[in-house]
Amino acid sequence: MTFDRDGVLVDSEPIAVRTHVALGAELGWALSESDVMNRFVGRSTTSIGEQIAERLGQGTARLWDERFREMHARAVDEGLTQVDGIAEALDGLEAAGLGAQHWCIASSGSHEKMRHTLGRVGLHQRFGPDLQRPRDSRFGVQAAGAAGMRSFGYAGGLTLADWLTGPTTVVFTDMRRLPALVTAHGHQQVTGAAGD
Repeated sequence: MTFDRDGVLVDSEPIAVRTHVALGAELGWALSESDVMNRFVGRSTTSIGEQIAERLGQGTARLWDERFREMHARAVDEGLTQVDGIAEALDGLEAAGLGAQHWCIASSGSHEKMRHTLGRVGLHQRFGPDLQRPRDSRFGVQAAGAAGMRSFGYAGGLTLADWLTGPTTVVFTDMRRLPALVTAHGHQQVTGAAGD
């Protein structure tokens, strides 16, 4: 079972969105939270950088990336939390016989970043150190469907249910429901939208 990290395990989406809005104001691209959600959330750092470079130039894109990393790291240290209900969901999966040996995390972040963010919220010890795959982020539902996989789309944070809807996707808004959904439908991928 593959979990997205951002927006599914840790509630990092609001932090990333606020950071991009602040940088846009600082560096000359006025973006609303909605703009950031539509343009950046779920996209790779490379894709975000390309959009910024197209709009503001390569130098500003590099500066934006540097400042984002600094500001985001500081905001994570000051206020990152678990997604509401994730601890109960993981407990429920373990009780159903689907413990950590069945889990991995899909993230474009480094192992160091994974240890840091999951450690900040007390989840790192629940996942093995090598349980990471590159993530498909917001487009995970499409990738899962193309691979014939069922996915569970968590739309309880900033992620819009419309982004997650697909023929092989079960969309839900309360993380505590995940164990029952997995038991009823089978398990493969838990996804949400996020950017980091």
